[in-house]
Amino acid sequence: MQLYYIALIISTVICLCSGPVLIPLLRRLKFRQFVRSDGPTTHLDKSGTPTMGGVMFFLSLGIGTVLATPLESGVIYALLVTFGFGLIGFFDDFIKVVMKRPLGLRAREKIAAQIMLSALFAYVAVAYGGTGTEVVLPGTSWSWQLGWLYIPFVAFLMVGAGNAVNLTDGLDGLAAGVTVFAALAYLIITRALGLPHLSAFSAALLGTCLGFLFFNIYPARLFMGDTGSLALGAAVGALAVLTKTELLLPVLGGVYVLETVSVIIQVIYFRFTGGKRFFRMSPLHHHFELSGRSEQWVVVLFWSLAALFASLAVIIII
Repeated sequence: MQLYYIALIISTVICLCSGPVLIPLLRRLKFRQFVRSDGPTTHLDKSGTPTMGGVMFFLSLGIGTVLATPLESGVIYALLVTFGFGLIGFFDDFIKVVMKRPLGLRAREKIAAQIMLSALFAYVAVAYGGTGTEVVLPGTSWSWQLGWLYIPFVAFLMVGAGNAVNLTDGLDGLAAGVTVFAALAYLIITRALGLPHLSAFSAALLGTCLGFLFFNIYPARLFMGDTGSLALGAAVGALAVLTKTELLLPVLGGVYVLETVSVIIQVIYFRFTGGKRFFRMSPLHHHFELSGRSEQWVVVLFWSLAALFASLAVIIII
């Protein structure tokens, strides 16, 4: 059996088996979601749903990858940076949920930790993983040798990916479903590039998202929290770096980009117009909700866009 089949099956099964144990535990610990009062009113019913479900990703992604493939350097780096981002998200969730500080970690603390972890990942990948500091424009012969600038470039990419998935995580099944298509695209790409170890990691990421969706699909019984969303973003970003498809990531993760850009536009427009809003609410999925679309309709729309962007990325690279 191919390595990626093993990784996919193991990670999916671990997620499915850990949910019935984790959900009651989170309820007993009172790790529950608090919903913003200024958001869509339909979300008020979600208050009290167990959160920090992203902790199951540590088990499913880690065990699924480790049992399916030898620990080649690239896989180790991908797992470590993914778990590192997940830990940052865990501390953020813990402060918000347990210590009752609604804003969690201060923004500068969270971003600083992500930058340092991303820079370390970039340095190790170049110095010991042999990824090189060249950036290639997919589908063309154009490339740029960034030299030492590659490290801040990767840091920007990783921090951007982590926080873009975090912004996308706003509806039941949205972030996990969109990441299913990103992981599937990287499974196809890593196989085409002859990278079996990273194929196993991609498959484990795919299985993790599929297993989690069983509990997170509307109406969600479990939320991933920043623990999960930051980890997913880091995993996708790590795959982009280790496959040398950094410039393909904005295409492959087009939904993440749309969500992030909508927030940027909203903030800029708000400041320069004295408080007016370009969108009814940002990120973009909330704009559609407040325009009268059901949550399920919005999620299916964004899943469809994610499938389209992922397919386009695969066509470009292959």
